[in-house]
Amino acid sequence: MVEYLFRGKTVEQLKEMPREELLKISNADIRRIFKRGFSEQEKTFLKNLEKRKASKKPIKTHIREMPILPEFVGLTIHVHNGKEFVPVEIKPNMIFHRLGEYALTTKQVKHGSPGLRATRSSGFVPIK
Repeated sequence: MVEYLFRGKTVEQLKEMPREELLKISNADIRRIFKRGFSEQEKTFLKNLEKRKASKKPIKTHIREMPILPEFVGLTIHVHNGKEFVPVEIKPNMIFHRLGEYALTTKQVKHGSPGLRATRSSGFVPIK
């Protein structure tokens, strides 16, 4: 099995790194989030995350802008998409993306055949 590397670091090394070291290898938008500081909602989410890891309750959140940190790997977080909570299993290749990227808010449109008398041309049905 191939182990996932993020810029030459394994997931275990990323989990042990202090936040300042993570900043140096992260993307620019993630660096801006850390520099600006987390919002109050994000801070409470991180605090509650530690409590919820031990319990069997699902971790639910509305915070779609929260960046996925290395300590989230292996967890299943239920992210709200506007209608329901979508379970998102965090994998190593999701690190430094956002939670909302994996809980889509719109469904793909699949058009079927038109209904009975939907258009003027569908009124004519040839007789065989």
